[in-house]
Amino acid sequence: MATRTLASAVNDALDLALAADPSVLVIGEDVGRTGGVFRVTDGLQDKYGAERVIDTPVAESGILGVAFGMAVAGLRPVAELQFMGFSYPAFDQIVSHIARIRNRSQHRFTAPMVIRIPFGGGIGAAEHHSESSEAIYAHIAGLKVVVPSTPYDAKGLLLAAIDDPDPVVFLEPIRLYRSVKEEVAEGKYIVSIGSARLEREGTDVTLITWGAMIKETREAAEQLAADGVSVEVVDLRTLTPLDTETVVASARKTGRVVVIHEAPRTGGFAGEIIATIQESCLYSLQAPIIRVTGWDTVFPLKRSEQAYLPSVARIVNAARRTLEG
Repeated sequence: MATRTLASAVNDALDLALAADPSVLVIGEDVGRTGGVFRVTDGLQDKYGAERVIDTPVAESGILGVAFGMAVAGLRPVAELQFMGFSYPAFDQIVSHIARIRNRSQHRFTAPMVIRIPFGGGIGAAEHHSESSEAIYAHIAGLKVVVPSTPYDAKGLLLAAIDDPDPVVFLEPIRLYRSVKEEVAEGKYIVSIGSARLEREGTDVTLITWGAMIKETREAAEQLAADGVSVEVVDLRTLTPLDTETVVASARKTGRVVVIHEAPRTGGFAGEIIATIQESCLYSLQAPIIRVTGWDTVFPLKRSEQAYLPSVARIVNAARRTLEG
């Protein structure tokens, strides 16, 4: 076992995949010589060479177009787009080609590729560097959308994504890259895509979240527990396919649910979770489900971002409101 940050765990997964399979490549802006904008791919080009860890021009559509061609030809590229706000120029490649190739070719071709995208706020970055648009990608048929929140899960989920025969959008919460550490097993292991993690068991209220918001959700659960509230915390880990079994089972058990994400409220993925719960276990609910989210605005600059991000106080208040219902 080694104690790793989330960034280190991602690097370790890439290292293992590159060593084990010559068809695996890493491609993106600055992923080679400088090790990526967050140094997540640091050292990989020195170890595997510039033909397998490939620096590209600043051209997101080109990066994914090339990676898509590689994948259809039988390689397993892992493409990095530096920030979620930079992924939009490549959206046509993702929606019109990458996500559709299995259906379009009647299963003759697939795109076994991973699109790594650092996302989320809280680091004082500039415009287009702090966005959370995961619901957009979760809406696209043909894509899997994975969001780890711990180093252990980041490594296991990325290795699973690289092995997957279809495209995976792998979202890495920037705020957690080096702010969390835990013991991570050496060597290859897999965390199944489509399986949520029960972070904490409880009976009074369920808190559902993913990505960087696990930090505030944990703190909120601790505050509530100190007041005698039994809190269950579900970390989704994967948005598509969604682990509806775990979500519904938790909602049925507690009867009260709060869903937390930092993306804007309108059209956010919380709405899908709430609909799923209400379709499956409406009569088990003892209070309306509450969303705690970002606001319906462009993500603000540094001095205002803490007012945008869901806070521990907002989560605690939402949970208390469900308990009053």
